[in-house]
Amino acid sequence: MQNISNKMNLFIKKAKRDKALLLMVTPVIIYYIIFHYKPMYGVIIAFKDFNPGLGIWGSPWIGLDNFKLFFSSAFFFRLIKNTFLISFYGLVFGFPFPIGFALILNEIKHKAYKKVVQTVSYLPHFISVVIVCGMIVNFLSPQTGIVSKVVQLFGGTPENYLLNSKYFRFIYISSGIWQSFGWGSIIYLAAITGIDEQLYEAARLDGANRLKQIFYITIPGIVPTIIILLILNLGNIMSVGFEKIILLYNPATYNVADVISTFTYRQGLVGLKYSYGAAVGLFNSVINCLFLVTANAISRKVSEISLW
Repeated sequence: MQNISNKMNLFIKKAKRDKALLLMVTPVIIYYIIFHYKPMYGVIIAFKDFNPGLGIWGSPWIGLDNFKLFFSSAFFFRLIKNTFLISFYGLVFGFPFPIGFALILNEIKHKAYKKVVQTVSYLPHFISVVIVCGMIVNFLSPQTGIVSKVVQLFGGTPENYLLNSKYFRFIYISSGIWQSFGWGSIIYLAAITGIDEQLYEAARLDGANRLKQIFYITIPGIVPTIIILLILNLGNIMSVGFEKIILLYNPATYNVADVISTFTYRQGLVGLKYSYGAAVGLFNSVINCLFLVTANAISRKVSEISLW
């Protein structure tokens, strides 16, 4: 009892000491409680035969039936494969882009030019998905698209690339890289800024050129940031947003474009199968959580850098 009392006194003492920090973080905590944790109770409809008239608690329990239905679905393996491949290719080809761009930007000494390049690279991040998809459709139009004009210029025959399944993943991933690499480079630039300038001065005195400074000082200096962001990306490897795919795919590309999130959208919102959609979404979240925990454990063991 005395031990608990001491701990409470210590807690109150620390709270008084850090009251300014606690006050600053309180709105964030409230936000997450209201908009992220409180709605999580709705996930139980994945284990129920949800009826809007009966409500969440009034609907009958059906256990794991929705999960069994999904696992036995004819689309199960196609959804898993498409979701994983799109995320995996996006990670392999998209993850290094912001790092390379940040390294290049850091080497630009002309401040005005650097700011212009940064601003131009950030702009795609603020363009809505609808507009981006509209731009893609126009660029790839077989009659008036700029891509078709270039293909014709070199003697090729243009086609409707959005109707050909072999181009879909390339279009999706390359447009995603264009939209996000500038914005994603911000955190790496911040990490580079935190590297001790004395290390560069010592390297220059030892005769290291700029390339060697990048390889032996800059890159090692941002490795912890790279690892943390890689772990976070692996935690979302099965989370492919449905908005962009729904705007770009069509029945001709379903075999490579249909992913778990689009399937969940069709089943849950379009088909009004709320419980089934929730079960598929919950399964997707569990897989992501397993990836995150595994990646974090491997990183902690190999590099001693981890989220927790």
